[in-house]
Formats: sequence, C-alpha cells, structure tokens
Amino acid sequence: MFEKHAALFLYAVSPVHMGAGQAVGVVDNPIQRERHTGHPCFAGSGIKGAVRHGFTAIGGDAALIDRLFGPDAGSSELHAGAVSFGDAQLVALPVRSLKNGYVYATCPQAISRTQRLLGLIGVKADWPVFNVDEGGCLLANPALRSGENLHLEAFEYTAKISPELHTLAADLAAKAFPAEAAYAFFRDKFSQDLVLLSDTDFAYFAQNAMLVEPHVRIVPDTGAAKEGGLFYTENLPPESLLIAPMLASQTRTGKGKDSESPAEVVMSQIKVVIDGKLLQIGGDVTTGRGLIMAKVLEG
Repeated sequence: MFEKHAALFLYAVSPVHMGAGQAVGVVDNPIQRERHTGHPCFAGSGIKGAVRHGFTAIGGDAALIDRLFGPDAGSSELHAGAVSFGDAQLVALPVRSLKNGYVYATCPQAISRTQRLLGLIGVKADWPVFNVDEGGCLLANPALRSGENLHLEAFEYTAKISPELHTLAADLAAKAFPAEAAYAFFRDKFSQDLVLLSDTDFAYFAQNAMLVEPHVRIVPDTGAAKEGGLFYTENLPPESLLIAPMLASQTRTGKGKDSESPAEVVMSQIKVVIDGKLLQIGGDVTTGRGLIMAKVLEG
C-alpha cells in the first residue's frame, strides 16, 4: 500500500517520442495515446524506467536505486520497489495562434481530470466547472482575439473573456512550473494565454497537432538513401504539459524492519532528486528528443 502521494508535472522542453510500437496509419512510429480519449500520454512504466536509468546522472545516490525502484530482473535478492508512477495525462497542448505565437490549449475534460488528481493527493484546486460549446472558446487575454474571434491554426473560434479562467490558469501555472527565473516567461504566458476549447475541438488538436518528422535510412557503404527507407516519427510538441501521480511506500528489501525506510523518507529521497530537474524520457535520445522538466507537488 502506498502511504505517500504527490503529483508529478511533466513539461516538454523538446519534442518527445514515447513510442506506441505499432501503427496502422501513415505515421510509422506513433506516440502513446489513451484509448478512450485519444490524448497523448506517457505510460507510468516508461516514466519509472527513465527516472531509474538517469537517477545517478541527475544527482541520485546509486545505492538507493534498488531500494526505491526494485532490483534488476534476475537479481538474487528480488523485492518490490518503493516508488511508483502512474500514467501521465495531458493537461495542456501548445497550438499555433495568429496572435502571441502560440497558446496553451486545454478543455474541461483535461482540467477536470487534473483537478481530480490534485484532490486525491490533498492539493487544493477550487476551480469552477466550465462549459464550452463546439466552435467557441474561453480565454483570459483579450489580445489573443481578432475582433471577437480567436484563430488557431486554420480554425476560427468565437472567443469569450473569462476572468475565472485567468484565476485557474495562474493557480495551475504556480503549481506546474518551478519558481526559478528561467521559467518565469512560461509561467506568465501560461497564466495569460491558456485557452479553453470544447472537449471535441481539443480532441482534434490532440490527434492532429503533433510534430511529425520524416527520417531516411542510409546505406552505410554508399551513404545514399536506402530504397523504401523513408519513415515518419510522431512526437509530442515542446511546451506540452502533462500530469502523473507519484506514489511512495516503505521500502521492502526483506532485510528486517531496522533496515527499512518509511514512506515519508522514500518520497523525500525521490523528490529531492527529480524536482525541478531535466529528465530524458522516450526514444531518439541521441537526437535531442525527450527533454522533460519535472515538478513534484506534494499534498
């Protein structure tokens, strides 16, 4: 049983490819998506594996790896790990805008799921329930509008100003971004340029506004492109924000109670290592993909 709970915000600094491993469409290497919403997601197992792999590189003690995450398969001393990560859900997605470059788009469904997760770990999030019609949107920054409309990509939405949305955006930005000056621009932009679309309209961007990159396989002997070697890889775009539950229990090494650490210590040990740090998650690491800023919020 996990006694300590926290929310892990994951903010994409670069494109991120958490591969799904299969494809039936035109994209050869798609990203992971939730079955019921179609939103991009990160599997909890992938997050845990990435944190474990880079634990010492980001300042962790190598002696804690087995205690926190469990030993490698085949070890002579198998036991359960004390840290668990749930699947990361999409909170907000960057969408190209006619004004201010891009906005952070979200929807009532994504906001409500974030609010529910924060409530489960004891974090106060007294946000109102919004209702947005298809073809319309709510925003806090009037400068995003052209007349009475908001233009995202090639689409036009009837835009209404919502002071309540600005309050929500400011609160969420304070929770999701580190307090360091390096993130001040993005904290402020998120609090000003958060746009609430309907669940249906947001689902379109969640499905079609990903970064798709072409790649070509090269024949080593000739240096020329291999015939039939063109393939496409899908990435979550930078500036995307996700949230995942992070859970901790007491360690279970089987070496007696005196050698075990309580859940409070385990949570402290993992939080001090990853909070505010740059993680690398997913594939295409050698091409700079998968850079994620992590923010841990305890209840």
